[in-house]
Amino acid sequence: MKKFLATLLTLVMVLSLAACGGDKGGEATPPPADTGSTDAQTPPAGSGDKIDISVIAAEYGQNTKEWWAGFQNDFNGSHDGINLNVEVVSWNDIYTVVNTRISNNDAPDILNIDVFADYVADDLLLPAQDYVSDETYAKFYDAFLEQSNIDGTIWAIPDLASARAMYYNKGILEAAGAEVPTTWDELKDVCAKIKAYDSSIYPWGIDMTTDEGQAAFAYYIWNNGSDFTDASGNWTLNSDKNVEAIEYAISLVKDGYTNSDPATETRYALQDLFGAGKLAMVIGPNSIPTYIADNYAKANTPEEEQIDFAFAAIPTNGGNASVSAGVMDRFMCFDNGHSDEKLEAIKEFFDFFYEDTRYSDWVLMEGFLPATSAGGEIVAASDPDMAPWVDIVGSCKFYPTAKAEWANVKQGVINVEQQALMGGNVQELLDELQAEIEAEAAG
Repeated sequence: MKKFLATLLTLVMVLSLAACGGDKGGEATPPPADTGSTDAQTPPAGSGDKIDISVIAAEYGQNTKEWWAGFQNDFNGSHDGINLNVEVVSWNDIYTVVNTRISNNDAPDILNIDVFADYVADDLLLPAQDYVSDETYAKFYDAFLEQSNIDGTIWAIPDLASARAMYYNKGILEAAGAEVPTTWDELKDVCAKIKAYDSSIYPWGIDMTTDEGQAAFAYYIWNNGSDFTDASGNWTLNSDKNVEAIEYAISLVKDGYTNSDPATETRYALQDLFGAGKLAMVIGPNSIPTYIADNYAKANTPEEEQIDFAFAAIPTNGGNASVSAGVMDRFMCFDNGHSDEKLEAIKEFFDFFYEDTRYSDWVLMEGFLPATSAGGEIVAASDPDMAPWVDIVGSCKFYPTAKAEWANVKQGVINVEQQALMGGNVQELLDELQAEIEAEAAG
């Protein structure tokens, strides 16, 4: 427990600096400025003989609270013997809220969040198949379930996901006489052409903030044919290819091809720059079209101020195939000494949530991607623009979140990037991080 609390307190201090849709699947709109927890519906005073189920759910955007309030009403209205209480908490505060609950021996029954490995290390969770029915369990993409596999046991189930691609402003590239880049060399060439065409436009966007710096690290190392770990699962943070990848990313900043301050400008700021036509290219989630439609393509916006954009594969180096980054959030169940009846009630909760139509509505609400095959079919059929993303998300690459050291790796690579932006030596910084993580893994 001490190890868990220490790690989680570190996360709290880090994540309080920026809004976290983070390495989360939730990356639609930033959460509202109002922080803290809000019950989706105040439970009735005294639930009598009913089975109480408590849920803490992450706030993904402006529609999350309303959706969960409706879900809670529908569920309680159709389950006389169960009293469901869903508490929606902003990403800014969710780690603090959960940490406090655990330290007070008041963990929720169900938690919707991104991280899970530390909870497993401290024996706080139940295996997924203890609280998910066989019918619902069979709906998930195997690749998603494997992201929560530790020593052969699946400890959490996927909530939703997002995938990433390179978005580009078609008008800017055309005016600059540039083609869509597919390699790192081509990317630098396109950036130079855009700067020559209009120096007020940022050619390329980079987010190396505490909000999503780990994603930037992944984009560049994965598309340089490298990874966080080797085939045996050993950390390889300071590999030659990783050093080369981060040095390349930093060179884009030093050459003046990116937004002015990648250490403080989050993906939300980059989305705004892109939507306003001030940023030509950026790697971002599938929710960007929804974000731009909601904020930059409104009826009262003059047509000439609305951007014409598309997405393409992320540029790569060395002839490697392009890799799309996937981000996934989870549901997990705390081991609170549940009775058999309580576990059956929790199974009913998940059956209700993952009912195909209801789950698809949840996914589409903020522009996310489904974690179930049936959900994928419904989403693709309801929105043709989402169909390519549904194909992508079933085969994209994920962070190694099942490893207990991931929380410190995540913050560590962000620190490396930010120090490198200030002139630090990438090789030396990654060597230091590798040594720290190896020591943690050893003992």
